Amino acid sequence: MNIIYGFLLAFGCISIAAGDRLKCTLNPADVPNSWLDMVDPCIKAMEAQVQTEIEASITYLAMGGHFARDSVNRPGFSKLFLESASEERDHALKIIEYLLMRGQLTSDVSKLLKFPLRPIREEWSSGVEALSDALKLEAQVTQSIRNIIQVCENPTPSDFNDYHLVDYLTADFLDEQYKGQRDLAGKISTLGKMMATHGPLGEFLYDKKLLNGEL
Repeated sequence: MNIIYGFLLAFGCISIAAGDRLKCTLNPADVPNSWLDMVDPCIKAMEAQVQTEIEASITYLAMGGHFARDSVNRPGFSKLFLESASEERDHALKIIEYLLMRGQLTSDVSKLLKFPLRPIREEWSSGVEALSDALKLEAQVTQSIRNIIQVCENPTPSDFNDYHLVDYLTADFLDEQYKGQRDLAGKISTLGKMMATHGPLGEFLYDKKLLNGEL
């Protein structure tokens, strides 16, 4: 198998003598484009969503880092937000994979991001404040996804209606977003009541429950 692979590589490449360097060039494949049917506004909206998801991930990373500081020492909150950071990054990857599946990722992935990427903030005075910011962030991401659906689902018969993408975003993304928002709202309510009753001790106890996966 290695011999065959080596032969095919040597056959398909053009080697150019340049000192001790070997350059390999391959002619691009002639693939028909009749199967590409996403409209440009829809493609741009999906590409922009990659930035939105990564920015959310960066903010959750900042939250996780803040609560992991020795001066704050809330490992349960840190665990929660670092897991959220991974989820947002995975969402960005799913969007990239979808664009690849539809044959519509026409540029380098790095070009989908605008640097520098910064979190909305880097410090929070309490767990309630951080959870509230997280809920606001999720609501913004949800609205962004809804905006994509509005762009890609055009009711005018003469225009292209991307049923597949709309169904994908509605079933996979929106369902998770709404469940996540409800979970955060519940966490804010419970933590607020614990702090109202027990003060700072309430946040400490809540953090332990987050760390042990009890919430």
